[in-house]
Amino acid sequence: MAASQEQELHRVAVLALEGVVSFELGIPSRIFDSARGPGGEPLYEVTVCTVDGGPVRTEAGFSVTVDHGPEALAAADTVVIPPTHDLGAMAAGGPLPEPLARAFDRIRPGTRMVSICTASYVLAAAGLLDGRPATTHWCDATAFARTFPRVDVDPGVLFVDDGDVLTSAGAAAGIDLCLHLVRRDHGSAVANQSARHCVVPPHRDGGQAQYIERPVPEPTLASTAATRAWALERLQEPLSLGEMATHARMSLRTFTRRFREEAGMTPGNWLTSQRLELARQLLESSDLPVDLVAHRAGFGTANSLRQHMRSVLGVSPVAYRRTFQVGARS
Repeated sequence: MAASQEQELHRVAVLALEGVVSFELGIPSRIFDSARGPGGEPLYEVTVCTVDGGPVRTEAGFSVTVDHGPEALAAADTVVIPPTHDLGAMAAGGPLPEPLARAFDRIRPGTRMVSICTASYVLAAAGLLDGRPATTHWCDATAFARTFPRVDVDPGVLFVDDGDVLTSAGAAAGIDLCLHLVRRDHGSAVANQSARHCVVPPHRDGGQAQYIERPVPEPTLASTAATRAWALERLQEPLSLGEMATHARMSLRTFTRRFREEAGMTPGNWLTSQRLELARQLLESSDLPVDLVAHRAGFGTANSLRQHMRSVLGVSPVAYRRTFQVGARS
């Protein structure tokens, strides 16, 4: 039984490059190792490797010694590349360095490829992002788009899931992306448990646009945080912009502007995203009829829920439930 269980583990290889950023290097192990099945069994096997099996220096002034070389890439189901401060010619659109290219040659077709922060340059240099949507740290988004014009760069999101290739924004967005992968593989219950274990939110509102440098608001200015918390308790009710502004004790114009500054999106879009998130959780964790899920999530009718899910996720509620409930049982 133990051998069978070990064979079912999803193998994640984390490729540490010279100059790797130590914070992001630790994210995959922390998130995937905390993901557990119903009996507490591990769901992932995480291996940290380098292109030659030797140690690499980090940007923090210390070196990391690993137990594995590029052979770990050949066995991986998912390869995660943390950012490095030593991109070399790749920063200017150059090809992968020869040792890295040889390591990439070991990766099996169909392996899920993931970049954190500016490791998007590595995937782009390998040609894996051509014609695809992607993101990177907002500080580098403009330069990245200019360097790799064949990549469809979205500078405002926390991560982009394009199936077998995924990219994240800067630093902590790697946590968001890894939790998203756990959710995609095993459902929201497992991802939420992993998030709680790591003491991080299972889902962050908005995108990285909210973190782009801007003047810091005066501390005396009111926040919309309390109203967002209030609204989360009333998602099944037909909340209006006016009601939310009244709760925040602001004018409509001030509330809308402040809300966008803090959440990175309009109040209406935020409400829709939160209702969609609740609907996804209900579809994954319950057997409630779709019309009741729609009512509890604030969409009113099953048809409205179907339209929103097809628009945002590309699937119907029934198809989504089938996919994630099967994934959670596997």
